[in-house]
Amino acid sequence: MPDKWVDWSKTPRSKDYRGSASFATFMIIGPTCFFLGILFAEFPYDFPLLWTKDPIPPPYLDQLETHLKFVHQSPPLIARVLSIMIATGFLGFFIKLFKASESNMLFDGASLVLYLIGVGVYISNIVKGLRFVSAGIWHAEDFAGRVRDGPLTGEIVLGREDSLKVMAASNTILALVLVGVLVLQAGQWYAERKDSEDYEKMQKEAAESSAATGGQQSGSPTSADKKSSKKKQ
Repeated sequence: MPDKWVDWSKTPRSKDYRGSASFATFMIIGPTCFFLGILFAEFPYDFPLLWTKDPIPPPYLDQLETHLKFVHQSPPLIARVLSIMIATGFLGFFIKLFKASESNMLFDGASLVLYLIGVGVYISNIVKGLRFVSAGIWHAEDFAGRVRDGPLTGEIVLGREDSLKVMAASNTILALVLVGVLVLQAGQWYAERKDSEDYEKMQKEAAESSAATGGQQSGSPTSADKKSSKKKQ
């Protein structure tokens, strides 16, 4: 890794070190927990699609489709708040990775990769699925069968139940990715704590060693003391 990107001399005791206690970390953890809360609110809707073997009644699919339409057709303020929260997380990563230390590259770099994967899943699967639900393509007269060609070449539109299952699985994948971000940030905090404990232990041992050496030197008789003791004899 080039030295212009990584400052290998940085430690948790450096003045410009941006670790787990920095404000940038809260800029990462805050949006991550915010999105996890949204996904947890969606879990009751996703549970019958993925985690039970019972047949799914059509009225449930109608209710879920109505809910997703309401979410997608919400006022523009909702989408702007989501975009601001996503941008806040990216800003936190960029602050921590500017002139990064080795710890930042390991933990924050891996967290950024997971965050990018989560954004990709959100845009490619969830947003796209919400558009299909809002458009109501499954209720169109020309939609027959479980799959059909989409507007793009090679694109396939699944049936209603399969598409809703894909969206539910995407929510689960996104939740796991965001939990991974939190685990990595917690790992950085733990590594800094262990490093501080080891540093304090080394400082304490060095102080005890210097104190013991100084005591031995002060307790040994000097040459002047030896001469004066001989004259007295």
